[in-house]
Amino acid sequence: MEGSEDEEPGPEGPLPQLLKRQRKEKRELQAKIQGMKNAVPKNDKKRRKQLADEVAKLEAELEQKHKEELKQLKEASPEQNKTDSIVDGVANIELEGVVQQIQHHRISKAQKRREKKAALEKEREERIAEAEIQNLTGARHLESQKLACLLAARHLEIKQIPSDGHCMYRAIEDQLKDHQNSWTVATLRNQTAKYMQSHCDDFLPFLTNPNTGDMYSREEFEKYCDDIANTAAWGGQLELRALSHILQTPIEVVQMDSPPIVVGEEYSGKPITLVYMRHAYGLGEHYNSVKVLTDTATENSS
Repeated sequence: MEGSEDEEPGPEGPLPQLLKRQRKEKRELQAKIQGMKNAVPKNDKKRRKQLADEVAKLEAELEQKHKEELKQLKEASPEQNKTDSIVDGVANIELEGVVQQIQHHRISKAQKRREKKAALEKEREERIAEAEIQNLTGARHLESQKLACLLAARHLEIKQIPSDGHCMYRAIEDQLKDHQNSWTVATLRNQTAKYMQSHCDDFLPFLTNPNTGDMYSREEFEKYCDDIANTAAWGGQLELRALSHILQTPIEVVQMDSPPIVVGEEYSGKPITLVYMRHAYGLGEHYNSVKVLTDTATENSS
């Protein structure tokens, strides 16, 4: 039973309570976004641009969620028809609340600046939300549906992993949680860097300078490995190969339009299973973990 829908209306009524909760969710999202920004180096222009796309996506999703909640509240409570103008003017709700609170007080210059900034932000969020609605049938939605079907056939479902640059390592960490000697993201990164450095000839030929197209020099390779250990550099096929050797375990990567890729097939035992998504985030490629389907787990325990 959803707590926000079943709470007593209280003296404020359901609409003010809903708006109060939505403002709290926006503050929490801003805190999450700040953490994502801190994880991306300021001099990495490509990833900063990708980060901006991801931030826009998260903000749009929350805005759309809030619109749906307001719509549901209006439909569920006939008396809320009196507030049609408020519900239809979602972009102005919080500003109107601010005006009501300060209408008997002198508005400071700082308050006026905040109101102007909030109005501009609302307009931007509205535009993003409209674009996001148009994308509901796009590549991201299609990929999620196809992957869900592939995993459901194996009684699995996606377990979401944060898109913070550590997603591949976090997904593997999640898969290893049931093992007696659990690995942390930091340990996985350090061991990957050390393994690649000690097996340079196995990895260096597959790395090229994106600007020149030339194979990495030894110095560039050392920098690449140092980034693996000490930054939020994304992991990919080479790092998965190294990790399969380190863990002596097969690693299976499920993706949308091709058979699963398995690295470390020479090792026996149950594979670590990851989900590779090309369109889930504006930041580019992303890895998620998997878990047993909720319904299946419930049936097995009953």
